[in-house]
Amino acid sequence: MSIITDSLGALNVFVQAAETRSFTVTGRQLGVSSSAVGKAIARLEDRMGVRLFHRSTRAITLTAEGQMFLERCRRVLSELEAAELELAQTRARPAGQLRVSLPLVGMLMMPTLTAFMEAWPEIELDLDFGDRLVDVIEEGFDAVIRSGEPTDSRLMTRRLGSSGFRIVGAPAYFERHGTPQSTAELAQHRCLHHRYPSTGRLEPWHIEGLAEGALPRTAISSAIEPLLDMAEHGRGIACLPDFAVRAHCANGRLVAVLEDAAKGNAEFRVYWPSSRHISPKLRVFVDFMAETLFAGAP
Repeated sequence: MSIITDSLGALNVFVQAAETRSFTVTGRQLGVSSSAVGKAIARLEDRMGVRLFHRSTRAITLTAEGQMFLERCRRVLSELEAAELELAQTRARPAGQLRVSLPLVGMLMMPTLTAFMEAWPEIELDLDFGDRLVDVIEEGFDAVIRSGEPTDSRLMTRRLGSSGFRIVGAPAYFERHGTPQSTAELAQHRCLHHRYPSTGRLEPWHIEGLAEGALPRTAISSAIEPLLDMAEHGRGIACLPDFAVRAHCANGRLVAVLEDAAKGNAEFRVYWPSSRHISPKLRVFVDFMAETLFAGAP
């Protein structure tokens, strides 16, 4: 980084000297000695392998190579100034594409993501849904939302919140099949299961003392949305994250049973590549998701 900075500094000294035709005046404008200006120009000439100025005791004038180089330098510094102005405007109003990877359950985060789009209309969300393990840096994602603990030291992370689990079914289902009064009675019900796409294993129902395979397998899905739909239509009962069923329980489409049976919780975090500076669009996304996604959760 210091080489780039030194090079840009040298270009600025050169342009100033070319415009003032004086090392002394240039030094006065930059707050350095005329000797320092002369040495900076000499180092630049050595690096370029050409003489940029004709020097005399009374004045300095550009060589033909110096005149050609001056035009290039002006364009470089002009582009740099434009880039700085553009970044300043970006800081004032975050904008641009934001590429985010979410788990399949992230489809249930759409109300929050839609609210983010309404709050920041100049940010274009490019959403990739899947439960596979992604390489955030290699695949060019700005951010990734996943459950579980952080494992990649190259990434920054922030906790978004956690969700417990609820055993739910439609009112019509319980009218037909009865409401289980104990975890043992779950074995007599039509159970809907989630399969982890990454491992192929069934997700447990997070009930202490419940043996693996003890529950009937009425249907299995690698995504939660189909389980939610089947439960709503009375096809069975499911153990799903609280944030996924909270609205459905509130409006009566689903009913929670055995409220204290399901234990544990799933913690969700957002990850992004480690960097000294987090971009404005990523900063507002991380803040919004952390403040909004699990707002109202018990």
